[in-house]
Amino acid sequence: MRLIDRLPRPLVVFFTVIGPGFITAMVDNDAGGIYTYSQAGAMFGYMLLWTLPPIALLLVVTQEMNARMGAVTGKGLSDLIREEFGLRTTFGLMALLVVANLTNVMANFAGVASALELFRVSRYVSVPLAAAAVWFLVVKGTYDSVEKIFLMACVTYIAYVIAAVLINPDWEASALASVRPVFSWDPAYVMLVVGLVGTSVAPWMQFYLQAAVVEKGITVKDYAESRIEVIVGCVVMIAVAFFIIVACAAGIWSHGPREITSATDAATALRPFGEYAYLLFSAGLLNASLFAASILPLSTAYSVCEGLGFESGVNKRFREAPVFYWLYTGLIVVGAAVVLVPGFPLVRMILLAQVVNGILLPFVLIFMLRLVNNAGLMREWTNSRFYNVIAWTAVVVLIGMTVILLGATLREMYFPNARAVIELTP
Repeated sequence: MRLIDRLPRPLVVFFTVIGPGFITAMVDNDAGGIYTYSQAGAMFGYMLLWTLPPIALLLVVTQEMNARMGAVTGKGLSDLIREEFGLRTTFGLMALLVVANLTNVMANFAGVASALELFRVSRYVSVPLAAAAVWFLVVKGTYDSVEKIFLMACVTYIAYVIAAVLINPDWEASALASVRPVFSWDPAYVMLVVGLVGTSVAPWMQFYLQAAVVEKGITVKDYAESRIEVIVGCVVMIAVAFFIIVACAAGIWSHGPREITSATDAATALRPFGEYAYLLFSAGLLNASLFAASILPLSTAYSVCEGLGFESGVNKRFREAPVFYWLYTGLIVVGAAVVLVPGFPLVRMILLAQVVNGILLPFVLIFMLRLVNNAGLMREWTNSRFYNVIAWTAVVVLIGMTVILLGATLREMYFPNARAVIELTP
């Protein structure tokens, strides 16, 4: 008898459905996310750890609704938006999503280049090889094979846990900071609070998770286990963020708070604590960048093709879903090519991606809540009144924080000299 046959049925089903929720949450720790968490630790030490529990709650609320809609309706989010709100609305939403995701694809190929340049590998070698690898992975694979590789990539995030332990941080201070909110109206502090939320709840996640649930074939009879998988993914993702902040608080802030310019800057700053901490942090950045460079174009291709009525899916061949695969290919080619242009303003591009994400996210969340409360679509699986209170509160909080992020980001882009000078002591 196989080992899996001896396990309780709920556990067997959990291992069967694991994938969409876990992968979606983990890939949120991409190059931009790692930079944001590193910046939080480097500038403010342990102070911002209190934001992680409420962020985890917001993430669970949004992702659970997506997974439930996918399991009940058997349709992706963009497909449902087209059916309920019309093609014109869907087209505008998809256009914004393509712009936002393309800029994030560029950022992640920049992460690949930066991580390997730490090991003296030229970006003119690393970026084309990375682009070819992620293209072959999806175009030549099946959903099952691609999912297995993505799940293996998730495991490598443990590098950040080990790196933090090697640096020997103040665990008591980090534990207290996680449950003791500290508020400040310092512009840099406020922007980082908003940035931590923005990097954790992104528009592309909502579309990718629901499409992946549908393609995996998860239905309402499997949903109890699928819901657990989504929650586990969100919790693990937040745990990784915790260890990145703690590592940079101990390795950088404790020796004098400073602003870092990139995720690789954080890795370099940890080098005095030993080659292992430095190598693990760098390897984590490379894995996260490659991972996200695969998922983000895939998420975009799913969303656009579903929304506009084209065939989509990793299980389909190129000739069966040409628009899906050409869009995926185009996003990878453009995203990688731009990184190779000398002098391209990558930092400004990342800021632009935040602006577009900020504009898009509230619309996506409102569409989601209208759909999930539609009894004609969801039958008895609509939100309860209590759940709606939580969900709408999350939407209001996210919209409010998005407005703050837009204002702070636009000021950073057009009035960089107006930024406050931070003088803190550890």
